[in-house]
Amino acid sequence: MRIQINGARLIDPASKMDQQADIFIDDGKIVAIGDMPRGFVAEQMIDGNGLIAAPGLVDISASLREPGYGRKGSIASETRAAAAGGVTSLCCTPHTKPILDTPAVVDLILDKARDEGSAKVFPLGAFSQGLAGEQLAELFTLRKAGCVAFSNGLTPFASNRVLRRALEYAATFELTIIFHPQDADLAEGGIAHEGPVATFRGLAGIPETAETVALSRDLLLVEQTGVRAHFSQITTARGARLIAKAQARGLKVTADVAMYQLILTEDALMDFSSFYHVLPPLRSLADREGLREAVKSGVISAIASHHQPHEADAKLDPFAATEPGISSIELLLPLAMSLVEEGVFDLPTALERLTTGPAAALKLKAGRLSVGAAADIVLFDPQGQTVVGENWFSKGTNCPFMGHVLPGAVRYTLLNGRITHKNL
Repeated sequence: MRIQINGARLIDPASKMDQQADIFIDDGKIVAIGDMPRGFVAEQMIDGNGLIAAPGLVDISASLREPGYGRKGSIASETRAAAAGGVTSLCCTPHTKPILDTPAVVDLILDKARDEGSAKVFPLGAFSQGLAGEQLAELFTLRKAGCVAFSNGLTPFASNRVLRRALEYAATFELTIIFHPQDADLAEGGIAHEGPVATFRGLAGIPETAETVALSRDLLLVEQTGVRAHFSQITTARGARLIAKAQARGLKVTADVAMYQLILTEDALMDFSSFYHVLPPLRSLADREGLREAVKSGVISAIASHHQPHEADAKLDPFAATEPGISSIELLLPLAMSLVEEGVFDLPTALERLTTGPAAALKLKAGRLSVGAAADIVLFDPQGQTVVGENWFSKGTNCPFMGHVLPGAVRYTLLNGRITHKNL
């Protein structure tokens, strides 16, 4: 279908474009920006006046829950939620049932995404068989099947020696490995940041060193093996500084942070609300400020939702017995706008950390608003508002922002030139 978007402000972090212009779409691609191509006749017109057009957001960590956890979410429901948040490309985590460690599971996910999805889905394969940390999954075969990177989540490998050999193998095939730095021994039994709030409320703590000890080890192994590495879910200011130092000495590593870590702190746990139960935990105010600075400087080049939808029962038990995670993918853009409104960083920087930054980290063909690129576009109203929960598409309602009014409103999301979300 031929679509013309009129009069929007175009922001493309990849090319540093920031101008008001028309966009012309044909056969799922952007065929022109600015001047209308000769012979172009639009079949649909979208009024972009007052709106900002940007590349569709790229979320490199989202749990879709399918296969295996239909009560929590599905590919159809969670990609629909993604589209509502302006996301057109996402990486799904390997925590499915069965684990995403065979080509058959990859094929199932990709087939369902093509048939039912409202966003492009890029699978993250399990680094080890069954995510057990003992034997490598069939990494090369999984890459051929469509996995873009590999992760073991928070599950540790059996030993540093096994991890080193696994990284050497991955480096041989130039595979990207995603680390979630957390020392299992230091974090064992913990459910909150080890600090004054956990002490006051009697919650078992996870110290900062659970992240920094594991991160230091992982960075040394990355340097030794030469593997391409991305560090996910950085939660501490000191962890961000370790990443910065590694980058300064030439180590080609990237990192991301969960959007909610840039907004919430351990203080949210004062009333024991299970909606704030996440792993790794919410950290201190100083950590949050350090993470914000790292995002602003580009040390942390990607912001991800780390979307984990749950059924209602998963959050009804006492805090320690509930399942960790926040359903947040459809708030990715409004939450970013709240940070822009607060002055944490400007809008182009926020969009860069949500598009070209994550796309570059995992080598994804996404996050660009340019002629010849796929017409994956988000159109949003920077003066609009999003009432959280008013229109909710995720199966998981485990979101601490329910009822909040956030700045910015996604009006259209286009995937390959097809409107997947519309809210006027």
